[in-house]
Amino acid sequence: QVQLVESGGGLVQAGGSLRLTCAASGTAINAMGWYRQAPGKSRELVAGITSDGFANYAASMKGRFTISRENAENTVYLQMNNLKPEDTAVYYCYFPYYGVDYWGKGVLVTVSS
Repeated sequence: QVQLVESGGGLVQAGGSLRLTCAASGTAINAMGWYRQAPGKSRELVAGITSDGFANYAASMKGRFTISRENAENTVYLQMNNLKPEDTAVYYCYFPYYGVDYWGKGVLVTVSS
């Protein structure tokens, strides 16, 4: 049973930083991703990372967010810098595995102005 558990969310002022962690269990991780969903909006891709560490980002996050992974710990991170109020959302860890999409329960990030 694959399980994803996010942590690290919270309340931060605009311009601040947070680091999200996604700990996976049940199997070794391959390609992973972070998505987010703001109130009243659809879920959107934040960043993805391949098994060998190649990363891609949504345009609005590029340069501010960094996705990384620690394979030995079966963990993926999202470092978020220069946060803006529009980054307020629930952030979800995502793991596609043999045709099944696994999601964490999400962690709330609130950025105050």
